[in-house]
Amino acid sequence: MNPLQEKIVEQIRKKGPITFEQFMSMALYDPDFGYYNTESRKIGREGDFYTSSYLHPVFGAVVGRQINEMWDLMGRPDNFSVVEMGAGAGYVCKDLLDSLRRTDFFSSLQYIIIERSPAMRDNQQKLLSEFPDKVKWASALNDCGSITGCIFSNELLDAFPVHLVRMEDSLKEIYLDLDSENRFIEVTGDLSSDEIAHYFREFSIEIEKGYTTEVNLGIKDWLHEINEVLQRGFILTIDYGYPAWDYYSEDRNRGTILCYHKHQINETPYMNIGEQDITAHVNYSAVKKWGEEIGIRTAGFCGQGVFMVSLGIDDDIKKIAEGSGDYLFEIARIKKLILPQGMGESHNVMVQYKGAEPPKLQGFSIRNQIKNL
Repeated sequence: MNPLQEKIVEQIRKKGPITFEQFMSMALYDPDFGYYNTESRKIGREGDFYTSSYLHPVFGAVVGRQINEMWDLMGRPDNFSVVEMGAGAGYVCKDLLDSLRRTDFFSSLQYIIIERSPAMRDNQQKLLSEFPDKVKWASALNDCGSITGCIFSNELLDAFPVHLVRMEDSLKEIYLDLDSENRFIEVTGDLSSDEIAHYFREFSIEIEKGYTTEVNLGIKDWLHEINEVLQRGFILTIDYGYPAWDYYSEDRNRGTILCYHKHQINETPYMNIGEQDITAHVNYSAVKKWGEEIGIRTAGFCGQGVFMVSLGIDDDIKKIAEGSGDYLFEIARIKKLILPQGMGESHNVMVQYKGAEPPKLQGFSIRNQIKNL
């Protein structure tokens, strides 16, 4: 039993069963032993999983291209902030800034990384040391003051702690308890929050007996936090996820919880505690609806692959073919970003806008699936 597991066991002993949401929060974000607060390498070949930014620098370049257009459509403000939440090792930031060095946009751009983990911040600062005047760090979004620009995240929302629920004779919440040998067991009980029942009514979710799934209420809090600081501009979100009608379909009756440990996927969050990532897919219908309720309108939604093709990744591939010494290797990496078998369809892109009428963006020029939400 590792120290984090002991800490969770002790809490259950003292206070009784805890919700899965509390368990996931401790497993990922405990200040001493949580997965995202330890110094071990999380991403890349030596870590537990890959993100798009690790596959090829073109990912950051394409994201930068879209943000450049956002700046242009907003009238080219002199001070435009890109605020990245959940920046990982900092590769998107580096690749984005590298790609924009020779543009008119670069002089107006200020990049802010929101990072609570001292270990992660140290790694980011080493990688981004060539941009001392362009990149700043903050521990929380509300430390940034008033923002005009774009708030960006890549695989952030899937790591928000979720409530785990199961339909029995009525909707029940799953709690974590201990057996006689202090092993974790799941038990069901009353919902810990009225918001969970409201969520099911809000999105007209009907599930059969035995159906297990998740409810991510943290997204609503996240949007309200953004609304407090975003004066005018965009929210660019890239993540695993589905519209509500697909998320809660009959064939997804075991939910979407996935864990990543040394590049192996499992569905067992109660092992490798503090040493593996735990994720749940995003209900994009909730992101859209909750945003619109506070005045943040949806500009576009589509798969990552078509988004990148719309922004001219074909031209990037041609340039790589002309100048790369290892063209086949690079193209193989890029294919994982855009093809359905890779992240092209498993990851979706949503852009929301706070301001007047949302402008039309190049990233959704081929396909915009807002109506599917």
